[in-house]
Amino acid sequence: MDGRAAGVKDIVGSLPGIETVRTRFLALLKERQGTIAHHAVTAWNSTDPKEVRNNLESAQNILHKISGTAGSLGFAPLGYAARDCENGIIDHIEGINGNMAAFPQEIINRLDIFISLSQSVLNSKA
Repeated sequence: MDGRAAGVKDIVGSLPGIETVRTRFLALLKERQGTIAHHAVTAWNSTDPKEVRNNLESAQNILHKISGTAGSLGFAPLGYAARDCENGIIDHIEGINGNMAAFPQEIINRLDIFISLSQSVLNSKA
């Protein structure tokens, strides 16, 4: 961790009420982790381009919420991983195959990293 990230974590840790916000974030993270996995599996198994797109967009929206909050609560690596997944989904949806019933392995790989990292965060706070 670089000095800047350590400084942010120190500041975040000293804000009044931040522990309540972090506790709520972690509770939502567990729920959101399952919801993202559900959308990913549904998209992966679908042959309907609209269903694939809708599920990917739903997962992307959840990842956006996580990426926006995680860093400000001292979970920067988790925020970066969520943003990486979000960007991968956006690139796919806006790309040439965005209207096809396709779900690239690269998105699965990114989601796997995110889920593993989020589980590590949850395990370390349990």
